Amino acid sequence: MPKTSDIVGIINKIAPMSLAEGWDNPGLQVGDPGAEAGRIMVALDATSDVVASAIASSCQLLVTHHPLIFKPLKSISTVTRQGSLIHTAIRAGLSIVSMHTNYDIATGGLNDLLSRKIGLLDCVPLQVTAAQELVKLVVFVPADHIEQIKSALLPHAWSLGNYRDCSFATAGEGTFTPLEGADPFIGMVGIPQKVSEQRFELLVERRTLPRAIKAFMAAHPYEEPAYDVYSLLNEGEKLGLGRIGHLPGTLTLADFAGQIKKTLSAPGLRYVGDPSALLYKVALCSGSGASLLHEAARAGADVLVTGDLKYHEARDAQDLGIALIDAGHFPTEIIMVAEMTEQIGNAICAAGYKDCQVVPCCIETDPFKI
Repeated sequence: MPKTSDIVGIINKIAPMSLAEGWDNPGLQVGDPGAEAGRIMVALDATSDVVASAIASSCQLLVTHHPLIFKPLKSISTVTRQGSLIHTAIRAGLSIVSMHTNYDIATGGLNDLLSRKIGLLDCVPLQVTAAQELVKLVVFVPADHIEQIKSALLPHAWSLGNYRDCSFATAGEGTFTPLEGADPFIGMVGIPQKVSEQRFELLVERRTLPRAIKAFMAAHPYEEPAYDVYSLLNEGEKLGLGRIGHLPGTLTLADFAGQIKKTLSAPGLRYVGDPSALLYKVALCSGSGASLLHEAARAGADVLVTGDLKYHEARDAQDLGIALIDAGHFPTEIIMVAEMTEQIGNAICAAGYKDCQVVPCCIETDPFKI
């Protein structure tokens, strides 16, 4: 059975915590990292009703999008809603983990999910906040052990576009002399050795380098494996908030708004612009994305799809000549519940945990009524 820390590790692979905005607070909010997490619930918010539902469902872990704790707390008292929730969770043995802007930004995260839902193609980040840093890892290994090193390292290799398992190997000759106290895999103490070796190299994300080194060390036959790590000027994938892409064909603003309403099961939505205006290039940001309005206009978007829009932001859009669709904070983000239930469940199975179940929270509703 996995522990809470194991699930946090799985979440960190899906949406690395390092991607989060500086003001954000994703990760373990409440609970014991070493506690068992045999039943997990996924929800958008850690409300009183959601926490009660998780406890009633015998869950040991609640995974949410919005953090329960955003800022440092001066006290944890049951007098406050937040303090009461923390006390309730701790008494019930319920840990709470959040994945917020790190999930918004991550490749395959919430903004990519929203893009797929509304039918956008060729999406890239609307506002780039980071580029993945790459290093080159070079490992020297006896020629007859190259395949086991490949098996250990290729899962950590950086994919080049649509190509994975990218590496390079070349033959060479390694030399060494085992000293007193050594336990050489090849040769004897005090006798110089010449060995047919392979130089095996691949690109690795800097943040995953420790895991890659640990993996090949475990598979390498030598007592002291030789390896090099090179810093690179190559930039990895660009990451950031929002997405911008295009529709398969043009749609009027009114038709596109109606399509989004239906796709997201929104009770209603607001839009700014000429209903008959033709749209092709679309920008979006799940939740609250009004801060990306000028970025979307500069990128040439015909429309920005987001939530939580205000009156003066609508006026700004009119001045900029860009349409707006306010589909609501809840409808543009609740889609993460089903997606993360499936992703975490699949990752748990792939890790070999059999006695674990991930369930979606089914009681959440939009606080706004239309």
